[in-house]
Amino acid sequence: MTQSPTQLSALSRLFSSSVFHELAKKGRSPLFCRLFKETILSDRFHHKNNDDIVSKVFDDAFKELQHFGYRDEYVFRAALIHNKFLGHHNLREASILTEFRAGACKADLAILNGTSTVYEIKSDRDSLARLTNQIENYRKVFAQIYVIASEKYVDEILNTTSREIGVLILNRKNGIKTKRKAIDCSDLVCTETIFESLRMSEAQAILKDLNIPIPDIPNTMQHAALREIFSRLNPKRVHDRMVITLKKTRTLEPLENLVFHLPNSLKPAAISFQVRRSDHNRLIKAITTPMREAVDWGRSL
Repeated sequence: MTQSPTQLSALSRLFSSSVFHELAKKGRSPLFCRLFKETILSDRFHHKNNDDIVSKVFDDAFKELQHFGYRDEYVFRAALIHNKFLGHHNLREASILTEFRAGACKADLAILNGTSTVYEIKSDRDSLARLTNQIENYRKVFAQIYVIASEKYVDEILNTTSREIGVLILNRKNGIKTKRKAIDCSDLVCTETIFESLRMSEAQAILKDLNIPIPDIPNTMQHAALREIFSRLNPKRVHDRMVITLKKTRTLEPLENLVFHLPNSLKPAAISFQVRRSDHNRLIKAITTPMREAVDWGRSL
């Protein structure tokens, strides 16, 4: 069924951090209610006399977004998380970074296991205008770079990027296929850029692991001093310690129980839009709410 731009936008926004955090903090989401009524799903659920719950709306909305031509960034992110992360790692052994600062850009998604691999998403609705600049910034922080895109973009990406850049296709059946494997370039990262991507405590932890003393100077002078130290370090050593440090400080282990209880359509949201452990049970309860109650969430506040 053809969807209007308004309906398509509403489907995408159901998977936004705003909806996810509202469900977790309040146990209900007026925004979810409003967006649901704007989608093509509303008539389908209103005409059913059954006990469908909120998570069923998310599942059905996700299926609609998976149609070729409609696929947004969340669909691509979900494919990566399910196929490249949850399908190969557990939340205690590896970690995911989303919207992680890398130079002048923010990385869509990066996976940390024995190394660092960043994935730049070019969805059915994106253009390739910023790709060259994004890749140049990612080179400074990550060992491996992949671009995942729709079939319509793959030839152009292959022809305009160098051989060390990996290329993945999200095909029409929403499976991921490798067109070109990425080459590990962890020895070519920029240590100063890595420093700027880290929290101060993470940068200090890396120096301690490398047996480099932290300067005993006022906090106002720490940033410039540590940046200078990082600029003189070996790129490969800094990269490898960055991976080890971030796997500890950005661990996903607290999400293990929550992810287990969520439908596949929402597991990527839980990993991308992390919520406080104290809100986990409230979120699980919210998505098991019958839709006959959820449609009145906005009215009851």
